[in-house]
Amino acid sequence: MSDTASSPYVRPDVKAFLDFMASVPGPTMSEMGPEGARASYVQMGVLAEAEPRELAVIKDLTCPGPAGDIPLRFYDARETREPGPAVMFFHGGGFVIGDLDSHHSLCTEIAAELDMPVIAVHYRLAPEHPFPAAPDDCEAASRWVATSPEELGRQISGLIPMGDSAGGNLAIVITQALAAKPAAVPVVLQVPIYPLSDDKPDHASFQEFADGFVLTAETMAWFSAAYQAEPGHPRAFPIYGNHADTPPTVLVTASLDPIRDSGRVYGAELIRAGAEVVFLEMKGTTHAFAQLRKAFPSAHGDMQRIFAAVRLLLDRA
Repeated sequence: MSDTASSPYVRPDVKAFLDFMASVPGPTMSEMGPEGARASYVQMGVLAEAEPRELAVIKDLTCPGPAGDIPLRFYDARETREPGPAVMFFHGGGFVIGDLDSHHSLCTEIAAELDMPVIAVHYRLAPEHPFPAAPDDCEAASRWVATSPEELGRQISGLIPMGDSAGGNLAIVITQALAAKPAAVPVVLQVPIYPLSDDKPDHASFQEFADGFVLTAETMAWFSAAYQAEPGHPRAFPIYGNHADTPPTVLVTASLDPIRDSGRVYGAELIRAGAEVVFLEMKGTTHAFAQLRKAFPSAHGDMQRIFAAVRLLLDRA
């Protein structure tokens, strides 16, 4: 990050955190192995993530899945509510790390700000459970929630798949799956946040932000080797899926993210297909900003822009 005119814009709070991270020695995720990396990821949240919001309802549940029960966490700002849509939240972490705890604060924020039920899904992780375990679990959980099961105590009228990073990928994959074979209620909106959409190896953003911007090329390669996604498969890389039936979409990227361009090309495909899209590229910030709201105070504003876009598209619908 030199001071030359060609250097990308970096927000001051983002630069302070990146400088701090660069000054802290330690093993990379791939050197820690899956279990160590998972523990480190949760600890990073303690350091860098905002405190969780207080909600009327936070409870752990399970639903049936293709390989056993799937852990879920249910959030709602209200004890009871009228029928309405629910957010299906899929956590990020490269399909290798992340769980209900790593994204707990973020899910409380979503539930509080959107005033909707949020159901977070802890899908099976690689390398123990490679592709397609993650999308299989997320689809099963979404179809279960669509039936308004008694455990929720809510009448669900529509689904909003939402997720960050790998979870953004899963949000798109599940939206496509439920367009091809509808669930008990429709997908009314999708919200992929800095998603990986394709398997193109030479995006400019991969090269420009390969190191020093939170998500690194080394970590991405480690995630990829663990997940073992099938090249060109739409359930792994939804750029290859059918975009004709895509519901209204809030698509979010970060300008300093190595997978920024993967999100951009997905947005272009949606526009070509005639989908209604609000595209938000958060300038001067990195991958994972949604989980770094203590470290990046400016990320609170980014999240508010995402929530405003969700409200806009829901109002139009």
